[in-house]
Amino acid sequence: MNRRFKFYALIWLILFAAFNIVCFAVPSEMAGMSKYGGAFWSGYIFIDISFIGQLICAYIALKPDDKTKLFYNIPMIRISYTGLVITMAVDVLCMAIPQLPNFIGMIAGILILAFTAVSVITAKAASDIAESIDDRIKADTQFIRTITAEAKSLMPYAKTDAVKEACKKVYEAFRYSDPVTDGRLEDIEMQIKDRYERFAEEVKMGNKAETGNSDTISEMADGIVVMINERNTKCKMMKGR
Repeated sequence: MNRRFKFYALIWLILFAAFNIVCFAVPSEMAGMSKYGGAFWSGYIFIDISFIGQLICAYIALKPDDKTKLFYNIPMIRISYTGLVITMAVDVLCMAIPQLPNFIGMIAGILILAFTAVSVITAKAASDIAESIDDRIKADTQFIRTITAEAKSLMPYAKTDAVKEACKKVYEAFRYSDPVTDGRLEDIEMQIKDRYERFAEEVKMGNKAETGNSDTISEMADGIVVMINERNTKCKMMKGR
């Protein structure tokens, strides 16, 4: 049980206890009539069910640690809370009128409960869809995001102006690439990754001012940029742009 839900559960428990205390603290005889007649019990039961359902929704919604997933789950809490408020408003009215037939309280409670349940399920489905889209986007952009970060961290290893320029060229090529990949780009991306790893090794091991080493690194950088451009062109073609 995470900390967020513990605080929420404490507030819920206070409200739930207050409702039950008030229900049974009111005199059992009002205006010569028993308060337990009519729709009292149907109203009481449906309000308790709504309280329990709202707590379950809150537990599910507050369970993820990821802030984005928590944000997607906010509608679940809002809908279940709204359903609880409406249930209380309607069923407390039913409980307060001893002459009201019990079936009216039952019908009202069932309709509100059903509508709230459908709305919560719909909100949860929408949240799951949004999460799956986010997960897919993260997976689809993993290659460019990772290799761009690696290229950025490589730049401090460059000691000469030529090597610095080569590292910057590679980094910017990755940085401004289309971040979304495609399964059909796997081959060229593996080639890019292989070339980049050899390039990074050359930069880290060859921090010298020799012309030959700088020329080699510059040529390797040019080759990587060409492949990145080829990859981006194929990516645009696959997207129909």
